[in-house]
This record gives sequence, C-alpha cells and structure tokens, in this order.
Amino acid sequence: MNRDYPLDRVRNFGIIAHIDAGKTTTSERVLFYTGMTHKIGEVHEGETVTDWMEQERERGITITAAAITCFWNPTYLPKATVKEDKTNLYRFNVIDTPGHIDFTAEVKRSLRVLDGAVVVFDGVAGVEPQSETNWRYADDGNVPRICFINKLDRTGASFERSYASILDRLTKNAVRLQIPIGLEDKFEGVIDLLKMKAFYFEGNMGMTIREEEIPAEYLEEAKKFRGELIEKIVEQDDNQMSAYLEGKEPSYDELKKTLRKATLEVKIIPVYAGSALKNKGVQLVLDGVVDYLPSPLDVPPVHGLDPKTNEEIYRKASDEEPFSALAFKLQNDPFVGQLTFFRVYSGTIEAGTYVYNSTTGEKERLGRIVRLQADKREEVKKVYAGEIAAAVGLKSAKTSHTLCDENSPIILDPIKFVDPVVSLRIEPRTKADQEKMGMAMKKLSDEDPTFVISSNTDTGESIISGMGELHLEIMVDRMKREFGVEVNVGKPQVAYRETILSSAEAEHKYIKQTGGKGQYGHVKLTIKPLEKLEEGAKIPKNTHRYEDFEFIDSIKGGVIPQEFIPAVEKGVHEAMDRGIVAGYKMVNISCELTFGSYHDVDSSEIAYKIAASQAFQEAAKRARPVILEPIMKVEAIMPEQFMGDITGSLSGKRGQIEGMDERGMLRVIHAKVPLSEMFGYTTDIRSMTQGRGSVQMEFDHYEVVPPNVEKTIVESRK
Repeated sequence: MNRDYPLDRVRNFGIIAHIDAGKTTTSERVLFYTGMTHKIGEVHEGETVTDWMEQERERGITITAAAITCFWNPTYLPKATVKEDKTNLYRFNVIDTPGHIDFTAEVKRSLRVLDGAVVVFDGVAGVEPQSETNWRYADDGNVPRICFINKLDRTGASFERSYASILDRLTKNAVRLQIPIGLEDKFEGVIDLLKMKAFYFEGNMGMTIREEEIPAEYLEEAKKFRGELIEKIVEQDDNQMSAYLEGKEPSYDELKKTLRKATLEVKIIPVYAGSALKNKGVQLVLDGVVDYLPSPLDVPPVHGLDPKTNEEIYRKASDEEPFSALAFKLQNDPFVGQLTFFRVYSGTIEAGTYVYNSTTGEKERLGRIVRLQADKREEVKKVYAGEIAAAVGLKSAKTSHTLCDENSPIILDPIKFVDPVVSLRIEPRTKADQEKMGMAMKKLSDEDPTFVISSNTDTGESIISGMGELHLEIMVDRMKREFGVEVNVGKPQVAYRETILSSAEAEHKYIKQTGGKGQYGHVKLTIKPLEKLEEGAKIPKNTHRYEDFEFIDSIKGGVIPQEFIPAVEKGVHEAMDRGIVAGYKMVNISCELTFGSYHDVDSSEIAYKIAASQAFQEAAKRARPVILEPIMKVEAIMPEQFMGDITGSLSGKRGQIEGMDERGMLRVIHAKVPLSEMFGYTTDIRSMTQGRGSVQMEFDHYEVVPPNVEKTIVESRK
C-alpha cells in the first residue's frame, strides 16, 4: 500500500491568533471550500466542527486544538474532486488552535509538530497580546508563516493600521501580498500585488472567484505597494537584484519561486487580506499555503538523541528512514478511550504492529490508527512520514514521548511548557466522588501538561494549578460533565515561587545506628543563583541542566561512590519542592556537590538523599531566600473618558504603566501588574467603564515580592 499523496503535496499547518480574531470561522471556511463539509458552521450559532466540545460551543471560544485532514485543489489549477482525480490535490493537515492565553499550551504543542502557520489578525484590533505570544512560539521553532488580516468588513477595520502593527510589534519581514478593495461595509474583494489582478468572491458562500483588472481608483496605490513587494523579494536573490537595478523585472514565476524560498527561511512573511465571515479571501490564503508554506521535505531533519549513547542523531522526512514520531497530545474520547495524537517525522507505521516508546523504554501494540476530522474519526491501516494521526489505546504514551523503531531508537526533543500560575483548593462533595475525582484529575492532567495536581502535605487537601481562572473553571466543569464528579473549590491562589539571591555552602552528615546495619551519608553542597546559559554553549558532562535548576557533580577521587550521586540530586530536588521561606517550590538555583564521604557498609541511597536535603536547606537559609510572584502583561481597553480611572486603578494595584495607544475609537493601556492584584479585575473594569471596557492578561515573568507583601504571604501560610 503506497501513499496517496507525495510528500511535496502535504502541508501541515496551524491556524493561530488572539482570541476572537476569527481562527475558527476561518477553519470552518477551510473545511467548506475543501469539500469536507457541505454547510458552514458558525461560532455564534454553536455549530462549528472544530469547536466540538460542549464548553467551546457554549462560550464561543476554542479550548482544545482540533486536527483536520482535508484536500485542496489550488484555484489556478484545473478543478478536480477528491474521488475522481488526485493529480492536482494537496493534503492539508490543519490544526485550529485556541486564542485564549489560559490554553496557550495547545498552541505551543501544536507549533512544535507543525511545519507552517497561518496567523490570523482582527482587522480592527491588529496585533493583540496573544498574537505576540503565539508569534514568539513560532519564532522559537523557526516556523514559516503567512498572515491573514481578517474581519475587514467590520466597522473600524483598517488593513493599513493592522499591517503597521505587525511591522511595529512583531516583525519587519512582513510584506503586503494583497490589499483590500474597500473597507467596512464597502469591502468587496482583494488585489493580488504579484499578479496585479483584482479578485471578487461571489455565488454560494463566495465559492465563485472572479478575476478582473484592478479598478482605476486603486491602480496607483497597487503599483506603489507592488514596488515595495518586488524590492523585498529581489533583495533575497543577488542575480534578481542586479537585473532589477538594471531595470529588468523578474518574471512572475521567478518572483514566486524566490518568495517561496524566502518565506521558508522566515526572511519574508506574506500578508493576505479578507473576511472569513463574509466568505472573501480564504481560498487565496489556501493557495498561499500551497505556494509559500513548507511541505515536510522543506523542513530540516528532526533532531534527537540516541538513548544508548546520548549522541545527536537526525531523521529525514522519508518513508525509507526508520520510524520516529512525537506524541504531542492526549485526548479522552467517550467512544474509543484515550487517543494519542502523533506526528510522524520519518518512516511508516501500520495498525496492529508494535511500537517502541523510547522515552519510557516500553513496547506497546498499536491496535488502531485513526485520522481526525475534528470530532469524527476515519480509521486507517498505515501512516506515512510527514502525516498526523492518532493511536487508540496506547497506555504508556504521554505528551512529548517519542514513538520509534526499537532497532533504531531515538528520543526527539520534548515540548517545553510554561509553569502554571494559579491554584485552587479542591475537595470531593461526597465519598462516591472521592474515588472518581482522583481518576478524573489524572486523565485531565495527562491531556494537559499545564494542569498540575499536588497535595498540601500539612492538610492533605488536593490542589489543582493551571494557567488562569478560566482554565481551572473549564477543568472543574469537565470533571462534572465528562466524569460525573461533583467538587467544592476554594478561591484562586497565586502560584508563588522561591529562589535565592546569593551563594552559600553547607555540609551535612546523616548518621544513624540502629544495632544492625546503620545509615551513613555525608555531602557538602554549594548553591548560587542559576546563570542564564548562553546560546550555543555546551553543557559540561558533570552537569545536569534543567529549565530552572542545574546540578553539578564536582566530586574528585570517588569520595562518594558514583551510584549514590543520583540520590544526592534527588534529595536536593525534594528540598527545593518544599521551599524555605513559605513552602513554595524553589527555582533558578545552581547546586554543586563539592565534597563528601562514605561508609563501606552503612552508606545507602536514602542516607545520601536525606543528607543532601538537609545540606540544601541549611545553605538556602543563608543564601538570602526570597519569594517570587508572577507578573502579568495586561492590556486594558476602554473609551477615552475612562482612561484616568483605569490608569489610577492599575497603579493602585502595584502596576507599572508601560504605554498607551489608540485602537479605532478606543484607547489601550499596556501595563505589568502582579497576578495577586488582578483576580476579579474583569468585573471591576466593566463596572468602572459602564460595561464598555475589557482587560486581557498573560503571564510575563516572575519578580521578587516587596518585603511587606512577603510578610503577608508568610503569615497566610502559617
């Protein structure tokens, strides 16, 4: 059985944006125009395909990333249907991602396995806070992207203002590929600056595309912007640049080829225009996906480590290479059980065969494989390199685990997630709920790595942590609906952290004699604040480096046997989890094991663990320990007459005002404010602005709390 579509005609891309920019509306048009649905579902009617969860349809927001496989025949090629003729068709594996900051993990993990992205912007608001976060995630993965300025039919829409906000706040590499014909209620179509033609979208749901000459009143503007586009393209190619300077313009095909190469290298980001809701422009964006976003062959080979030797190895996107795939998402399905979404980077895999999980070292039978049409499943027998699918019933696979060929093992780079910043106390309402609650929380935390469960060792209470109040509210709601668990919840709490500001050392001997075999562990540790690793710097062999901690083994001459070193590191980890000042997890610490001793008979792992834990606590108390609090990047939007009130209220919440700008008829205040001061602020801003204001927040960084606030936090923990 061979693949239906060659690799160069496969596109794996995500649709990403700030909340309410129109991602899901755009995705629904993609499904309709590619023939996957015969009716367009609208977000405001609760009938969308990609927003299939009850909570998504009720709230009109995307919560979980939805994967869709569909087929596109570019508008400039002869028409064909999927059943009759596959010669011109491109396979699209599309992921519609959430825009709300509380569900940012979905965007991060989706961008990790996708090759390209369509970034959607609201034509009125332009770049918004989550647009910046998603853009940063795409930059981290060097993901090629195209921009779609949507909602140009709305009152207050401005293509030029939105385009300027992309240049100003995201990248200087963006360039207009299209401009709109009219705006607001006069928005009629778009002008393609490369082709120098006008396009109009008519008939049922804009299915009929009419190509015309550019209207006379737009011709001068189109020529001017085309000049800017051509200059940007020819800058990427020395030969084309020389010819252009001599007055010879490269051909349309040459320009397109150079633009594709520059887009793949993220040196140019083409910008499209349209209105998904009014069915204008989406088909040309899909053509842009074919023309400018990468196939799996255009992406560098995936990087990983050999689990046996720890050496770097690479896998090319080819069916002939050994099988390797990354599990990037788990989902509980009420009909088939757990689905494990995976992206195949190399090789092929068949249903019914065994797959090796190199992260855990376990081997499992891959019973069934399904391809995803959002909430519907299509069973497939074989999956090829470059494809996205889901496995049914894998027990051991979790997010970030590598699935591969046991004879050619590889561990792919894991997905890194942000730590949660808000916590809630949670308890079951009845004895029957108690047993179900543990299972429900485990399944939900397996699905979502930013949903973390812990327990208060002093009170025995269960604590759930997440990215925001909405995130935790949705999780509690899912426990009730999907698992039938009724719970009581406490008030939201801030997820504080602790760290140290100076260095210190401590030595501890743990000796216990019990008549028989005793216990002996002796370590000396030096701790200091963790320094940021310079880009490209090699980590020494004796150092274990994590996101916010490093452990250095500087023992010389075997004064502690090598088999006990991991126990020392584990003891330090456990002490860091308990904290020093107020019991919060400690971060950003470098710990060096410098000396110790051992006993031939009495030394044991537990003894070294206890000795390391005690030594760390003693050193940390002398290293100026402090509490850190999460600082949020806040964007408050309101009519001008309320600016003074809102500025004053944010300053009163220990906020730092960083700037102000205009957004149509509204004003925007940018500030950094501690999370502890922002609970319930959405309600406050509405009451201060007669219901006309709104606020958007996202986590920015951790900062040392002022002494008076630290005192209050410590007292509240007693």
